[in-house]
Amino acid sequence: MASKIAIPLIFLAVVYLAGTTIATGAKPSFIKSSCATVRYPAVCVKSLSPFAKTIQNSPAQLAHTALAVSLKQSQSTQDYFNKLKRFKGLKPRELSAIKDCLEVVSDSLDRVSKSIKELKTCERAKGQEFLWHMSNVQTWVSSALTDENTCTDGFGGRAMEGRIKTSVQAQIARVAHVTSNALALVNNFAKKH
Repeated sequence: MASKIAIPLIFLAVVYLAGTTIATGAKPSFIKSSCATVRYPAVCVKSLSPFAKTIQNSPAQLAHTALAVSLKQSQSTQDYFNKLKRFKGLKPRELSAIKDCLEVVSDSLDRVSKSIKELKTCERAKGQEFLWHMSNVQTWVSSALTDENTCTDGFGGRAMEGRIKTSVQAQIARVAHVTSNALALVNNFAKKH
């Protein structure tokens, strides 16, 4: 129960600290040029543009915000699987795959949350200490992305074809895309530091 409350509070704190106001008059060109380097640039621009005023031209703030977006999408995905597992009429194999997805998405959520905290530590660190903290962030976000992609493995094969599989794949794609983008932006920040 505590983790269900802690995750949204962490997200709200990150968003609050980021001063997330809708960009009015801010130049989104930094976001667009930064998003041009990621795997899902349209998703990147769409998810980060509302925070342009806060991000401004800061690679650190861009990485923070991208992780906060990933955290929020991970929470939404976890909520989705919690509801889906209560769906009547699921095949036993579907229910098992959904429970597996819930577990790996929960792990992913935890890793992204830890990454946000660690990235804050990175900004105060110098030299080898910065590299160590940044390595933690990169490892945890990469692991979160692997967790998300692992979820769909349980829905392999023709026996799993149908609405549930299609819905799960779409939900996982949304979270995996923002997490992939966040990892790329974290990596870009690390290179520029």
